[in-house]
Amino acid sequence: MSAEKRPEIDALTGTATTGHDWDGIKELNTPLPRWWLITFYACIVWAIGYWIAYPAWPLVTGFTKGVFHWNSRASVSDDLKELTAMRATMNEKLAAASLAEIERAPELLSFARAEGGAAFAINCVPCHGAGGQGSKGYPNLNADRWLWGGTLEAIQTTIAHGVRWDADRDTHTSLMPSFGHDSLLNGPDMSDVADYVRSLSGNTPEEGADLAAGQSIFIQNCAPCHGEDGRGNIELGAPNLRTQVWLYGGSKADIMDRIQNGGGGVMPAWASRLDPTTIKALAVFVHSLGGGK
Repeated sequence: MSAEKRPEIDALTGTATTGHDWDGIKELNTPLPRWWLITFYACIVWAIGYWIAYPAWPLVTGFTKGVFHWNSRASVSDDLKELTAMRATMNEKLAAASLAEIERAPELLSFARAEGGAAFAINCVPCHGAGGQGSKGYPNLNADRWLWGGTLEAIQTTIAHGVRWDADRDTHTSLMPSFGHDSLLNGPDMSDVADYVRSLSGNTPEEGADLAAGQSIFIQNCAPCHGEDGRGNIELGAPNLRTQVWLYGGSKADIMDRIQNGGGGVMPAWASRLDPTTIKALAVFVHSLGGGK
């Protein structure tokens, strides 16, 4: 009887080889750890159980339903129905109350802020930011500076009808003229008035700036909307130029760009997308962000 052949030991690592030899290349006999194999087989068993219990496999015209007949869409629908039922009483109170009544009722005010905050996160964050801080061209709602009015009623109107939203006839429509593009002002005039506008908010004008000339141009061209003192006009959405809150930037170049091109941003009329109660809650929430009037 021949003696059982002993496995070859790799001289470098001291590990037995499998005995396979591919043109001089040999394989170390290092099997997978037992814990790894147990975990692997457990995952296979769990996967088979999941396939049987839950929707898992696509079919030609549908998918396997699973023995529990559970699906995520139905689960979300059930959760929403449950949430709607929980909120029904408070929503009815919110719908029936005026904005002033909501502000006087702590429980209703808290509910409106919570519901408005959720609606804000879904609909307003893409433009105004998660905290309502805004960005260039999108108003900062924390700044206590309101283009179209900061009362609850004014904010509700702006949310409902939007800004320069052509599909809504009650939208805010006023627009800053394109003074440079339409040749209403030449380059030196725009430079002078930009220096003057910056000086209104306390910025140091450029050396040699002719503020008197800038003021004269401002009075003739800008005062009808911004007022002779530059404090703005919420009826026209004309911003107060005496603050350091700049929608499109406060550098001279930014201001000259606005004078050159004019125009203004656009905001959707949410009345066509959200129900009146949600708009009311949104108004309350936004009002709470910036110390509304």
